[in-house]
Amino acid sequence: MSAVCREAGGPAMQRMEKASSRSDSGGSEDSLDRLLPPVNITLSPRKRTTSQCKSEPPLLRTSKRTIYTAGRPPWYNEHGTQSKEAFVIGLCGGSASGKTTVARKIIEALDVPWVVLLSMDSFYKVLSHEEEELAASNDYNFDHPDAFDFTLLVHTLRKLKQGKSVKIPVYDFTTHGRQKEWKTVYGASVIIFEGIMSFADKELLKLLDMKIFVDTDSDIRLVRRLRRDITERGRDIEGVIKQYNKFVKPAFEQYIEPTMRLADIVVPRGGGNMVAIDLIVQHVHSQLEERKLRWDLAALASAHQSQPLPETLSVLESSPQVKGMHTIIRNKETSRDEFIFYSKRLMRLLIEHALSFLPFQTFTVQTPQDQDYEGRTFHGKRITGVSILRAGETMEPALRAVCKDVRIGKILIQTNQDTGEPELHYLRLPKDIGEDHVILMDCTVSTGAAAMMAVRVLLDHDVQEEKIFLVSLLMAEMGVHSVAYAFPQVKIITTAVDKKVNDLFHIIPGIGNFGDRYFGTDAPPDWSDDDLDEPSC
Repeated sequence: MSAVCREAGGPAMQRMEKASSRSDSGGSEDSLDRLLPPVNITLSPRKRTTSQCKSEPPLLRTSKRTIYTAGRPPWYNEHGTQSKEAFVIGLCGGSASGKTTVARKIIEALDVPWVVLLSMDSFYKVLSHEEEELAASNDYNFDHPDAFDFTLLVHTLRKLKQGKSVKIPVYDFTTHGRQKEWKTVYGASVIIFEGIMSFADKELLKLLDMKIFVDTDSDIRLVRRLRRDITERGRDIEGVIKQYNKFVKPAFEQYIEPTMRLADIVVPRGGGNMVAIDLIVQHVHSQLEERKLRWDLAALASAHQSQPLPETLSVLESSPQVKGMHTIIRNKETSRDEFIFYSKRLMRLLIEHALSFLPFQTFTVQTPQDQDYEGRTFHGKRITGVSILRAGETMEPALRAVCKDVRIGKILIQTNQDTGEPELHYLRLPKDIGEDHVILMDCTVSTGAAAMMAVRVLLDHDVQEEKIFLVSLLMAEMGVHSVAYAFPQVKIITTAVDKKVNDLFHIIPGIGNFGDRYFGTDAPPDWSDDDLDEPSC
């Protein structure tokens, strides 16, 4: 898609022609092979405290709805493989041109649930001691392409585009370094990346599905800078004008304006140009429709009919005691108090059974009688529990009771009632979970869709597939097959497997809505194992 949203023959078009002729003369043609050429211009440092990754806070409130800007839909199919990448919009333009305003207007008009807004400000390089001295004396150029860490930026945006989690640096403009704590961000349906040098790197350009240049009159940009720097940064008007004329304006003309020719769409007047924004939104909608993945529950249901249960499945021995507890918790007449009591007993047995599949090695100790005893000890770094909210959270006490000081993470996966797709709404995982053996807990698994997404989240956080143990009180054969087929190295552990799932994807004969029975809440008339309050499926 290539278009320029302008008034034909106006001053803006003349500036466009001027930029194109300057580019064609050879002044910046070769520079775009990697970075734009260096320039002997020095800029004073920006008096900011920290960079703002604009994916925080994780939502955008509009007059109509709340748009989540963290999380993502399941970009993979029933085989557990990646389906479609995110649609990435690159926004470029001069300082104070209105890039962020345009981005927010696009997000609101798109009306899609998963959006990440990523700022280039987060990717300034860490300065050396010599460079810090230059910055202190206003002799370091922060508006030069060399000021940005394009290697990290390209790596981060590529992972986001693939739907994987990334860590975003937080840049401290006071110390000219990155803070110790980085922000964790997930990919989304749409990623909007904005910055003054968004088009200044060859590899970065390859990741952009749509390139938008926000072209705002220089006088308007100057007025915005005056208002911002005087009211928000405490600068005097003379200093702002001096900085603009000496540093900002020349940098725009040499580095930023020439990249306008790379844009698919040029938006004059910034966020006030709703005609251009509507055009952009229409194109993005058409692209998203082409990339849409419908979570095919029917395909999951029929994919493994009449197949034997996988070898990765382990079912707790159905002793008279286990059978008796199942009889109690499956009985619809059982009181909530008894339901909780016997569910907890089953959970304890199930967790103990699951831990027996962890790797152990021979370990010799001395007894109080000074005799050697050859025993076993856990052969791994750590054990971490992750519960799929809300029902999976009820299994945490059983894990804590048998694993001292175990770390616990939480994942909230809810089903989109319009598409039938599971969606990630909340995530809190311990640091360095990629090194751990993970007990993934959910009380019931019917279709396996939410369990598959939870496994995918763990894999995206570098947990090894063979170190994931999916633990559930009750599973349907459909869910067992789906998870095992998508992730053949994940160990699946349960107390019972029921054969059927009905047309509403309820486990048959089943246990009912576990979360509602445990917490004492009432299920809606058309409740499902995949409903929002019982997101596991």
